[in-house]
Order: sequence, then C-alpha cells, then structure tokens
Amino acid sequence: MPAISKDLLASLRTAVRGKVLLPGDPGYDESRAIWNAMVDKRPALVVQCAGVADIEAAVAFARDNGLLLAVRGGGHNIAGKALCDDGLVIDLTAMRAVHIDTGTRRAWVEPGALLADFDHEAQACGLATPLGINSTTGVAGLTLGGGFGWLTRKYGMTVDNLLSAQVVTANGQRLHASEQEHSDLFWALRGGGGNFGVVTLFEFRLHAVGPQILAGLLVFPAAEGRAVLSEYRMFTETMPEDLNIWVVLRKAPPLPFLPTAVHGTDVVVLAVFYAGDPAQGEPLLAPLRGFGTLLGEHVGAMPYVAWQQAFDPLLTPGARNYWKSHNFTQLPDEAIEAMIDYSGRLPSPHSEIFIGHVGGRAGTVAADATAYHHRDARFVMNVHTRWESPGEDAACVAWARDFFRATEPYATGGVYVNFLTEDEAGRIGAAYGANFERLSRIKQKYDPDNLFRVNQNIAPAA
Repeated sequence: MPAISKDLLASLRTAVRGKVLLPGDPGYDESRAIWNAMVDKRPALVVQCAGVADIEAAVAFARDNGLLLAVRGGGHNIAGKALCDDGLVIDLTAMRAVHIDTGTRRAWVEPGALLADFDHEAQACGLATPLGINSTTGVAGLTLGGGFGWLTRKYGMTVDNLLSAQVVTANGQRLHASEQEHSDLFWALRGGGGNFGVVTLFEFRLHAVGPQILAGLLVFPAAEGRAVLSEYRMFTETMPEDLNIWVVLRKAPPLPFLPTAVHGTDVVVLAVFYAGDPAQGEPLLAPLRGFGTLLGEHVGAMPYVAWQQAFDPLLTPGARNYWKSHNFTQLPDEAIEAMIDYSGRLPSPHSEIFIGHVGGRAGTVAADATAYHHRDARFVMNVHTRWESPGEDAACVAWARDFFRATEPYATGGVYVNFLTEDEAGRIGAAYGANFERLSRIKQKYDPDNLFRVNQNIAPAA
C-alpha cells in the first residue's frame, strides 16, 4: 500500500463531513464487520460518508494516491466485496434517506438504505417496487445486480423499475444517468454491479401494493418432496402474475404453527405471496394444500412490511456463509432428484436450498434491454450454506460445491451476479452472457483505469 502522510490524512478529514477511521481508531473494527463472518479484511482507512461531497472526496483521494478502493452499501454482500485489505473503503451505511412522491409515484433512495427503510416510507403511502425478500438487504447492491423479489412476476426486475441514478464516476464527475442522459451508463448500471461508479441516489417507479397482502408458509415432509416439487412445477406454468411461490428445502425451524415433533426434521416449504386483494388470492392457493401431507401452515392477510421481514431471522449477521447458484428455465425430474437428495444431507441445521420463481413480467423484457441478461430464467436456485464454526468450513463448502455440480447439467449456465461468492470470478461472464462485451466497452469509457475493481469485476475493453 502506498504510504499516506499525516498531511494527506489531515486534508481528507478536512474535506469530509463524515468520519475517517484508521486501524486502532474507535469504531474501526465495527466499520469492517460485515454480514458474512467468513470475510475478515483490514482496510487502511474507512471513510464514513455523510453526503455526496464526501463520496467525491473519497473517490478522488483513492484515485490520486493509488489506493485500492471498495464501496460498502448497507446489506449482505456474500462475496465480501464491500471491503478490501490495505485500501480505502467508502462506507455509505449512514446515507439511508428515502423520499416518496405520491403524486408521481416516485421514490428517491440513498445508497446506504436497506429494504426496511424503503418499505417503511413507501408502505406508509401504500406503495412498493420489486426489491428483495429480506428487509436487511441493501437497496443499492440489490439494484445494481438486477434485483428481484416477491413483486417481480407482476412488475419486473428491480432494474426494470429504476428510472434514473446519480453517479460519481472515477474521474470525479457527478452524472445523472437515465434513458435521456448518459443512456449507455444507465443501461450498464441496471445489472452491471458497482463497476461504473458510486451511485449516490436511485430513482424508482412505485406501484400500489398493500398495505395488506396475502402471504405465508405451507410445510410438507421432505419424504414427499419429489411429489411436492413436481406439483409445484406444473402449478407455476399457469399461475397468474399476481401470485408468486418460492420453495425452501431445509430443516424445520421451531415455528409455532408446526408440531414440536416436526422441529428439526427435513421439510419442503412453499412460501406463497399474492400481491392483489387477499380475498381474491385465497381460492388460488387452495390447490397447494393438496400437493402432499400438510404438516402445518400459516397463511393469511398481513402487512406487506411484515412479510418482507419474515425471513430476516434466517439471515442475521455474524454467521459463516457460502452460496452457490444456478438459473433454470425448467425443473426437470433429474434436477428435482438432486435437490431432494442433497437437502437430505444438509451440512448444518442453518443451511437451505431455495428456489425463487421469477418469469412473469420480468421475462417479457429483451435480454439486451438492460445489463441484467437472464430474462429466460424462470427459477433461480441459491444454496444458502450457513454455519457457525470455522471448523465446519471445509465440509459445508464441499457440500455446496458438490450440489452445484450435481445440478449444473440441468441449468442454463447463467447466474445472478449478486449470488456469486468471492471465489467465482470465472463465472462473471456467465452473469452477463452476450451483454458482457458491451459492458466492457462502457467500463472503458467511464472507468478506463478500473478504479472500481473490488467487485465482480468487468475489466475495461482493451
């Protein structure tokens, strides 16, 4: 790392309203603690930004002093790219403001905001946009990778609802990117990750949702998993876009609606969500109860914000995590067989296999309309391998990799970039498919020296 003189540090501290933290400073260790406990990096300094001017000053400082630069939003970041060793971290976690305009149905969101911040403001007005499924997810990282959630089948990907972005680029410019201004940059931001600058403000389109929606869980025994998944596969072929159903294969948590004897046993969970009038959704869910022997259910009308928080206890910070992911256009019998097999051999009680259902409106957009490419994906499978002790690392990672290989023949070859781990740089091309070369050219235009490279990196075109 290049030496940083006291005078340079003093000038940086003068240039920012937020804090500049060095190793040994109060708050430094807290500033480098992120959601995935497998990541333990020690930056040379952390700039906790209070506004856009702070971001500009931090970008310029890293660029002018040859420092490795990482950008930290507010959320999970499985790959640990929010931090770097011996470089500068731009910490955006204090910038969490959300402004809602009910007249135009627009939201303006700062880059440190979590889904909980967004939902709190938007649902006060009965509005929402497609985001993730955990309130502790960061809006910025999710959006820049493409973004999907319960509303995706009805309203598209998160990036399909992004209207503009304010960006600080590598050369220090503040740019407004939209379909009308810097449209190439706007195209790249909609799925290209943090490769092109620091987004300081997102503008989203909003939709009338809730505040009451229909949602909940249906739990079946893993012994009937093949039949349940086969029925699920057929059911999703014709279900309306208002309805979304995800699958979770795991050991049953001690949920109060499940008999005590079921706790800790292998189960198949259908997580159901209906975006319209709960009364109209009830008849649509009735067939699901016949997919197998129902061990328990908790389905009913509830606030949208409550459903967005329902899975938060499964993703609390401090555990060790490793993910592997595939996209599928279909779920053939062989893939289902592998899922049932490996879910019966989970390496820890906290691990799970989840299958997110997308398609719907998201699948009607052209593959080259945004940097996010995988419009053919109807199912996104992610393996949440999660455990507590470093002594479990080898067994848990090996299980996830073995399962990934077992299901690979039935997948599309594509992958959602936000699910890539730190050791999967070789799959970045698979995250962007035919859009990769265009992204590389845009990277050359806006970041030719690859200042923003602590990410799932798209190198500048030669």
